[in-house]
Amino acid sequence: MEDTRYNGSLYIEFILLGFPGFEGSEGLLCAPLLLVYLTTLIANSAIVLVIALDPSMHQPMYLLICCLSVVDIIVSSIVVPKMLLSFLFDLKAVSLAGCLAQMFLVHFWSSAESTLLLAMAVDRYVAICNPLRYTAIMTGSALLKLAVFALVRSGLTVTTLVILASPLPFCRTNLIPHCYCEHMALVNLACADTGLNSTLGLVFAFTIIGFDSVCVLLSYCRIVSTVLKITSAKSRRKLFHTCCTHLLVISFCYFTALFSFLTYRVGQVSMGIRVLLSVMYLILPPMANPIIYGMRIREIRERLLKKLGSRVIKARVQKVTSVAS
Repeated sequence: MEDTRYNGSLYIEFILLGFPGFEGSEGLLCAPLLLVYLTTLIANSAIVLVIALDPSMHQPMYLLICCLSVVDIIVSSIVVPKMLLSFLFDLKAVSLAGCLAQMFLVHFWSSAESTLLLAMAVDRYVAICNPLRYTAIMTGSALLKLAVFALVRSGLTVTTLVILASPLPFCRTNLIPHCYCEHMALVNLACADTGLNSTLGLVFAFTIIGFDSVCVLLSYCRIVSTVLKITSAKSRRKLFHTCCTHLLVISFCYFTALFSFLTYRVGQVSMGIRVLLSVMYLILPPMANPIIYGMRIREIRERLLKKLGSRVIKARVQKVTSVAS
């Protein structure tokens, strides 16, 4: 039921309804949701620790993967714990300020992730197409400038959306048909003209994700063209293997993001599908990214196995020692 708390004639508190069609049975979603979240935390933390603790992996490609894992942990942690509390304990209420804060954090870090994916494509482009200048181009200073660019671009675009959404008169209803405070899910509750909000949201989505994905596509077209000219079959296979790993991650993230943004502008798509795509966009790539990198990049896989193997051996030695004593 709608909450009766108003500020004059406007709602100041909202209710997150969760998944449309699952009302009353959302507890069944908690187990898979918790499994996805724990997998995300453990897998990404393992990637971060392996790269951070090994000086030999402090290279641009691995540092970018490390940053991606950190962002994946942040994005999942912004959304999933609130969803679990909502499903398990019916804590669905959220203030307008809290909703705007969650909206800012979700879209800010999601757009920052897009910049990271573009940076990873540029890194592979320079390494393969201009290998002699790789160390001169992909420097620590360049990575720092990239980080500043990502934060500034994400901050400006998302802050604009939040500033435009905050003064809207939310008087239609306080029921948000979503699991978290997504931009259009909140804006659609306003009883005022929201054309500017919707248009700018779409423009920013294509400015960031659209622009980044086009740049990634162009860079990989050039990469493929360069790799095909290499005479050594072994070198070609190695380069294709590395590039395909990045391309799998990038494609998965961009496709889910674009579908998520576009479904809110297509009236024929049901609310359940919209919410499902939005949630998949936030929780599945962060879980899949470290698994893909851990399985397909040999250096990361070997160091992960080495760390796990040393821990298992150490545990066995301690067990034998304690039994013997």
